[in-house]
Amino acid sequence: MTAPITGVNATRTPLTGWRLWRAWPGNIAALWRRSLRFRTLLVTIGLTLLAVAVACVWMALQIQNDLYSSRQEQVLSDAEQARAAAQRTLDAAVQSDAVQLQSVMTLAFTALRDQSSAKMVAAYRIGPPVPNAPQDFSTAEGVIDSLLTPAMREQVRRTPERQIWQPIALPDSTGGTSPGIMVGQQLEIDGVASYELYLAYDLANAPQTLGFVQSTLWIVGIGLVLLISGIAWFVLRSVTSPISEAADTSARLAAGQLDVRLEVHGEDELATLGRSFNAMADSMESQIKELADLSLVQQRFVSDVSHELRTPLTTIRLAADMINDQREEFDPATARAAELLNAQVQRFEVLLTDLLEISRYDAGSVQLEREPTSLAHLAEDVIGSMQQLAEQHGSDVRLVAPGGYSPVDMDPRRVRRIVRNLLGNAIEHGEARPIVVTVDSNQQAVAIGVRDYGMGMKPGDAEHVFDRFWRADPSRKRTIGGTGLGLSIALGDAKLHGGELAVWSELGRGTNFVLTLPRHGTLSGAPPIPVDPGDDAGPGLEDLGLTEPIELPRADTAAPDAGGRGGKT
Repeated sequence: MTAPITGVNATRTPLTGWRLWRAWPGNIAALWRRSLRFRTLLVTIGLTLLAVAVACVWMALQIQNDLYSSRQEQVLSDAEQARAAAQRTLDAAVQSDAVQLQSVMTLAFTALRDQSSAKMVAAYRIGPPVPNAPQDFSTAEGVIDSLLTPAMREQVRRTPERQIWQPIALPDSTGGTSPGIMVGQQLEIDGVASYELYLAYDLANAPQTLGFVQSTLWIVGIGLVLLISGIAWFVLRSVTSPISEAADTSARLAAGQLDVRLEVHGEDELATLGRSFNAMADSMESQIKELADLSLVQQRFVSDVSHELRTPLTTIRLAADMINDQREEFDPATARAAELLNAQVQRFEVLLTDLLEISRYDAGSVQLEREPTSLAHLAEDVIGSMQQLAEQHGSDVRLVAPGGYSPVDMDPRRVRRIVRNLLGNAIEHGEARPIVVTVDSNQQAVAIGVRDYGMGMKPGDAEHVFDRFWRADPSRKRTIGGTGLGLSIALGDAKLHGGELAVWSELGRGTNFVLTLPRHGTLSGAPPIPVDPGDDAGPGLEDLGLTEPIELPRADTAAPDAGGRGGKT
């Protein structure tokens, strides 16, 4: 069995809160980001709506133009036919007295009404009064006069051979108006007089027809959008369902469920993708199991070798101590060899202990022994135990502890080991400059920072300080021993407590390690001590007067802080 791979979200977080309309924008935005089907369907519907709307508007405009053009041509043709019929009646009349001419005009007027579909007809004599000329006539006294414009009447008088027309608003029975066309032309009684002939045509049925056509277009357009949306949803569902299944399966595979596979149907491209995915999953599962088995063998090998080496190492240690105790009786070369033997045996013993600890972490068999402990007091003890080593390297270690005195459940042995390791590194790499140990706390966590003002590290090197057996400068010799596993073990101890161990370093400004431990559960909120110290001390320490050990206040009295700030000054 392999451990699940952490840091991978195996399943998509379901959307909630659809009953609350305020949550809809967020849910829709999340659907747009997560769902290929939703995004493609929405784009398809949007483009279809745009295309149908453009097509419907264009068709409506074309139909409207064609409808009015055809209706206009029909009206002009009707008016011309009616005028021709009336003119034939007038031409066939025998010119005599006024009574007979008026009768002929009445017959022409009857022909106009019979041959035309005009709603109103009127005729007005052109020029000065003529004794025998018939009188003007109109089917709607005063109405046509109010609809005629002087410009149109002038055009009719000046161009007897042409039809003149203009759109008008005809009054209807409801008191409103309806669209219409006024057609003007001339009638002539040969040798007597000429008349302006006006025919008003009602186009009220044209808007009704246009409205019916437009409503039909929009209904058909909406139906077309719904039909295309349904077809798009069906097609997308058949295409995206296998993709969604593959995405969920790959997420579960990434989460460590190595036995999941895709169902393969058919022989199309999606089936080929499914078979390729399953083959890849089989290969990954096989390789991961091989690596897991190899890792398990390596862990067992390290653990077994470490245990097996303890017995001979104990014997060698006893022999080396005995020889070292008697080195004064040897010649100088043999005495020096005895000292080197004893030192290397001690270092070998420390390395063996660290290897055993690492093997426990790899096997997941490490258990914490928690007890209430004051981190500030623990730091004081560690600083006191390493004071002589710091003096040998010319470093002055100072403690600044505004908080961290209230007891917190932790494994004191492991936390002490972390602090000793961090302080040892600071002493070794601090270039004999001051070292500041800061302890502080808040309501959520306690923290300890170890800051040195040595040469520091490049950003790329700082990323590897917790790697096993890693050194920023491989050619540099360790001056206080160490195995190269201390920081790796310290990081494991911090994570075991649910805390974190972070580092800040910059060339010429030194290094700052910060260990943060939660009071309860997991870390939350801002840490009590920032990882980046934010100071400007660096290459210019001489200018700041820090070439000598800095005098920082040393804690001498304790006071409970209960998660707040207080304690020693």
